[in-house]
Amino acid sequence: MVEMSVESVRINLATNQRVVILKDGQGDRYLFIWIATAEAYSIAMELQGTTSLRPLTHDLLKSVIGELGGTIVSVIINDLTDDIFYARLVLDANGRHVEVDSRPSDAIALAVRAKVPIYVAESVLESAGVTLSQPDQDEPVRSREVEAERDDNLDVYRDFINSIEALDEFGKPD
Repeated sequence: MVEMSVESVRINLATNQRVVILKDGQGDRYLFIWIATAEAYSIAMELQGTTSLRPLTHDLLKSVIGELGGTIVSVIINDLTDDIFYARLVLDANGRHVEVDSRPSDAIALAVRAKVPIYVAESVLESAGVTLSQPDQDEPVRSREVEAERDDNLDVYRDFINSIEALDEFGKPD
């Protein structure tokens, strides 16, 4: 498992799609997960330190878990099947280890509220992760050519990141 953090929540203004971008704290690997508007709003609000007048669904779930004597320990994005990500909420329920199936967007929204680690299975990163690294100048020329070709293939991701806006204004009044 690789611990990752929420790098940002962004919106593609052309398509109005939202994406949460997770970043590996130990390297330059990223994971892009497309999410719905409500979850993007929930994650962005928490990251910005803003609150709504009434609890959002993720605030409610965190409160319910706490009132029932449980705590959120971590979140695991554990699988990717047919382009669908799967996640697990890891809970401590009065000393009992409990894992609950979750959509990654809901799990991430809870993780940022509970300030718990987000882990991604290595197999998920191998399948869907993106590495944005620069070639080592000491590598043989052949390796640098392969790396340059791989970097050219990553241009689509760089272009995508540059084409979307962070949800900095999400939840702020007009």
